[in-house]
Amino acid sequence: MQPETLMLYKLIVLYILDRVDFPMTNAQLATFITERQYTSYFNVQQVLADLVDDGYITLEQKRNAAFYRITTDGHEALSFFYKNISRNIRDDIDMYLTEQQYTLREESSNVADYYEARKGEYTVELKVLERDAPVIEIRLTMPSRDNAETICRNWRKKYADIYAYVLNALLGDKDQPAAEPTDTLQ
Repeated sequence: MQPETLMLYKLIVLYILDRVDFPMTNAQLATFITERQYTSYFNVQQVLADLVDDGYITLEQKRNAAFYRITTDGHEALSFFYKNISRNIRDDIDMYLTEQQYTLREESSNVADYYEARKGEYTVELKVLERDAPVIEIRLTMPSRDNAETICRNWRKKYADIYAYVLNALLGDKDQPAAEPTDTLQ
């Protein structure tokens, strides 16, 4: 790969990450760049690795995804070489991000991960993030990896309903008096 071409691909990634206020996944970045036929998937992976090594982006690895965010050094490098990205490419990126912003943000803001806490026992961490701050965070202990994986898969599909249910259950109907606790020790 020619040095000028490699630099352009790096600038494209930096420009994309500069235009969003949330981390983007490896899949999101690679999909955009390869669908537009700017370069191949393997070149995207090389560019991402180089940018991490150079300190221009950070990588946060979760079980099922890699999340990238631009660093201060990345912002600075982009400001110096911004004009090396053609106006057409910048417009293409801006239009894509405008059209897909909700979908991209949603994919990055609902997090489901698990890890083995003790032998044969898994802790599942479920979160909805807004500007990197948890709106809701749930930790569950599961007896098997299969259960943990199922919960993570289902969280991605049902997190909005679960969040709404929890809020409604905890806030209740404000016009009704709170239910009295049942004394079961009598």
